[in-house]
Amino acid sequence: MNRPPGLSFFCGESEAYHLEVDRIANRVGIVMGSASDLPAMEAAAAVLAALEVGHEVRVISAHRTPQAAADYARQARERGIGVIIAGAGGAAHLSGAIAANTSIPVIGVPLLLASGALGGFDALCSTVMMPAGVPVATVGIGGAENAGLLAAQILALSDSELMARLEKRRQSMAERVADADARVSAKFGAAGSEGKGSQSR
Repeated sequence: MNRPPGLSFFCGESEAYHLEVDRIANRVGIVMGSASDLPAMEAAAAVLAALEVGHEVRVISAHRTPQAAADYARQARERGIGVIIAGAGGAAHLSGAIAANTSIPVIGVPLLLASGALGGFDALCSTVMMPAGVPVATVGIGGAENAGLLAAQILALSDSELMARLEKRRQSMAERVADADARVSAKFGAAGSEGKGSQSR
């Protein structure tokens, strides 16, 4: 499995898996309900690594390891975690369980089950429909990359260097779209001119 540069993969004694950024203090916690969610959630780790934001990745189940989920959320702030990204499919209670036990921002990523059942709509509803007072910021189904970007944007409010990296990324995106537009318009503009010329003959 391809992993973002600068990341190390660890398997703990229990079913806790860890991805940690070398030499960078972890500021974002990425948690998921099952190791099978890792391929989908690695997009969050990849974008954070590209933005040089330290993070850790854990497998913690809201249903099978509820105490571990509560402990992780309660201890996150004192360990320097500023944002938690939680991904789960199906019942998708992980983000809510995390949010219930911390006051730091929680971003929920609804995931599609391997069976494809309900197209991920069940996870979306479970993640987004939180009661008043316990918010979870929810991205689209499988939207781990956007979750990573949103976490970085939250941290960048008090980190001017990170904000500059985010703005550089946006500028790069705009330049790629402009390049694509130029190529496409040149191709079809030339074809359109040829077509008009042939009709005039």
